Amino acid sequence: MSATSPIPPLLLVGCGRMGSALLSGWEAEGLSASVILDPALAGAAANGSHLSIGQAAGIPQDFRPAIVILAVKPQGADDAMRAVAPVIGDAVVLSIMAGRTLGSMRAILPGASGIVRAMPNTPAAIGRGISVAVAEPQVPSGQRALCDRLLRAAGSVAWVEDEALLDPVTAVSGSGPAYVFLLAELLEAAAVAQGLPPFLARQLSRETVSGAGALLAGSSEDASELRRAVTSPNGTTQAALSVLMADAAWPQALREAVRVGTERSRALAS
Repeated sequence: MSATSPIPPLLLVGCGRMGSALLSGWEAEGLSASVILDPALAGAAANGSHLSIGQAAGIPQDFRPAIVILAVKPQGADDAMRAVAPVIGDAVVLSIMAGRTLGSMRAILPGASGIVRAMPNTPAAIGRGISVAVAEPQVPSGQRALCDRLLRAAGSVAWVEDEALLDPVTAVSGSGPAYVFLLAELLEAAAVAQGLPPFLARQLSRETVSGAGALLAGSSEDASELRRAVTSPNGTTQAALSVLMADAAWPQALREAVRVGTERSRALAS
């Protein structure tokens, strides 16, 4: 598939924050006329070359998507899959729903030619996300390549063979942006507590977090090496890190956070 060829028609089921972020990336690459199905939509409306509808009954009878993307909440997934099953045809199904396994989706969509499960994260909204994907063994290479292209429109993509890995992936990269936002939130509050004006505390916390992230992204060094480069012996950074790196502080808290996040992902899939 040429990188400059239009993305073939797709059916996007669910157009919330993540679905909308992905759709923006696809449109930037050149998306063929497609259908967006979201229960929150009232009636049907033209959205550029796309058709936005609120009910599966509004899907044109002659519409044949090359791929169906499931971007609904896991709690409403069964109804959504049953509603679109008649129009899937030989399309591949790409799910970005948390906790729904390939097997559970295959049980509801027995006619799909292949199912791919992926976990993107919210930086996809600015094209800086990362998605981890796993495919059923029978997914044809061309359909897998199409899924890869759609996910890469929002950032990086990694593929795994073991579906069980998507549970810790969910806890690390799927939930990870919230951990970073919490860091900025707490750093801002701590700065105010030390007497900095709120406007300056917010600017410092946000630009420090985003700047450090950009430095990390552009460096080939390990995060530990970058940390040591900032830490002068017996300086202020070392004094602060002695608190944060105590085993009962950040090391234990992050291990526990990722553990319970992983367990919750497994529970959603059961």
